[in-house]
Amino acid sequence: MLNFPQQALTFGSFINGEFQNNYSQKLVVRSPYNNSVLGEVGVSSTAEIDQAIQDASMAQKSWAQTPIKERSKVMFEFRNILMRDIDKISNLKSLESGKTFAEGKAGLLKGIEVLEFALSLQNSDLGGRLDVSRGVSCEYRRTALGVVANITPFNFPAMVPMWTIPIALTLGNAYIWKPSDKTPLTATYIASALKEAGLPNGLLQVIFGAQNEVETIIDHPLVKAIGFVGSTKVAKIVYERGTKLGKRVLAMGGAKNHIVLLPDANLDISGLGISDSFTGCAGQRCMAASVLLAVGDVDKHIEKILQRASSLKLGSEMGAIITKAQKEFLISAIDRAEKAGAKILLDGRKVSAPKGMEEGNWLGPTIIDFVQPNSEAHTTELFGPILSIIRCKDISGAMKIQNTSVYGNAC
Repeated sequence: MLNFPQQALTFGSFINGEFQNNYSQKLVVRSPYNNSVLGEVGVSSTAEIDQAIQDASMAQKSWAQTPIKERSKVMFEFRNILMRDIDKISNLKSLESGKTFAEGKAGLLKGIEVLEFALSLQNSDLGGRLDVSRGVSCEYRRTALGVVANITPFNFPAMVPMWTIPIALTLGNAYIWKPSDKTPLTATYIASALKEAGLPNGLLQVIFGAQNEVETIIDHPLVKAIGFVGSTKVAKIVYERGTKLGKRVLAMGGAKNHIVLLPDANLDISGLGISDSFTGCAGQRCMAASVLLAVGDVDKHIEKILQRASSLKLGSEMGAIITKAQKEFLISAIDRAEKAGAKILLDGRKVSAPKGMEEGNWLGPTIIDFVQPNSEAHTTELFGPILSIIRCKDISGAMKIQNTSVYGNAC
């Protein structure tokens, strides 16, 4: 059972170890569960971002000179604090992202796995020397880049940033973090944990905002590398903008994963696995299997998928859609698929919201059969608990359909 805060949480940007309290614009954070206000964060001004990055650059110089074993001690304490507060953090991240508590906790634990890997970096190969001839040697060294930035998505507000925070800091960089404007509150807990762990001020700066703030971060000359996870459209923009400035950029975009279902598949495993894949995190994750390539007579398998998906209880076993607008988009997409001739086997539009959360963004698991290849339901990343079934004569036909996908995530 999720616990809503007794009063709204209010934060400004996290700069030099402190949350700022002067801001003219704010972002209001609402819970997808019931659309109640969880809190607000202050949008960072251009001047504030510039100063934050300059301060990070100054702090990074001495941090890079700190022995990696000492940097690792901070990360070790950071892990202890996250484990101590894991339920509190998981509760908040679930409230603001729409996840179930179990999903929120699992995501944070996955992030902590990366932190645990970062603790081993002090024992890794950080450089070497090779004698290639008499009096001639080749030497290589690994050095911190300086200031790196990350723009993270709403659907994994702890796990995705934790892919990079522990490694970047352990290896001597300073870190500029711009969390999603839909789920910024989780970042305040993680920033506070790092401060308590002993991270020197300025090495983690948290910037709040949207497009303008992202562009300011990317364009800043002291930012040497940029990470991004989000939609393909924005990933391309971030990649092009950053690389044109000579920066290292890793931009991860969308997905439309296919599962090929054959008649000899294990009934129980396939039914459970396929259902949980497209309904997990309410389908709001890049690895959700949203297209089922049904080869031959697999109706008994589809019945198992239906049984599992229709049994899920909203709120406790499947979470909410991130915004009202996204919910309306998903409903419209289902409407269009139905008008195009697809058959709705399981209709999430008709599912009731959990008691007391009628104002939330709820959509039940939806299964659409006889979807045509290259239709919207097949090719568009809908980002919701929707499974599109395409009937295939044989596995060769299924593979041909899969290979038309513009995405390269999973099959």
